[in-house]
Amino acid sequence: MHANLSTPPVLLAAAVTAGYAGRTILQSLDLAVRRGEIYALLGANGAGKTTTLSLFLGFVRPRAGRLEVDGIDPASDPEGARRRIAYIPENVALYEHLSARENLAYLLDLAGQRPGQAALDGALQRAGLDAAAMGRRVAGFSKGMRQKVAIALALAREVPALLLDEPTSGLDPQATGEFHRLLELLRGNGVATLMVTHDLLSATDMADRIGFIADGRLIEEVAATGGERFDVRGLYRRYMGEVPR
Repeated sequence: MHANLSTPPVLLAAAVTAGYAGRTILQSLDLAVRRGEIYALLGANGAGKTTTLSLFLGFVRPRAGRLEVDGIDPASDPEGARRRIAYIPENVALYEHLSARENLAYLLDLAGQRPGQAALDGALQRAGLDAAAMGRRVAGFSKGMRQKVAIALALAREVPALLLDEPTSGLDPQATGEFHRLLELLRGNGVATLMVTHDLLSATDMADRIGFIADGRLIEEVAATGGERFDVRGLYRRYMGEVPR
């Protein structure tokens, strides 16, 4: 399933200006992500990527503009917006003394869901976690295995939006390929995915659109087209030239 441009965006920022402690970080940000779409937001540290995620999560209030998460304003109803989002940070935080299955059960309970073991195992299996690992404590899990638990949570919750913060950082090529497979699974379920990343190659592999952000402004958007999807070399030259390091 790919995005239908005639449908309302699941994630919407319209002319949003925001910042912290009197400092402006985002300036007139316009961004829209629809069902079944993967949008990659690239930029240097301090460009405004993390602030963008924090806006949709309701942790930062905009000074101007409009925000929506599946029709909910995260500034006025942050809890309601967060119920519509699965968020996977760069380092997935799980309860180390609990197993993958127990983590999933506990986190779903916090979200008001109490599935049985068959449903828990089904979500973990769909996320690609080996059956032998489901009952093991996550203390020894790799980053890729932790991400699978987080993806299982997103699958079980059936939320319309997924936010990712540097999802491929620290992953080896095999784990990166597996993570891409999981994103395809969520895309097929109609999830709107916004990922912030430095990884241009991963973005060109997965994204339907890539946005470049610098100094709090979205300076360019490029959509995938044709068999090659993106001109990787051209994007790399523009990224290195236009996004300050």
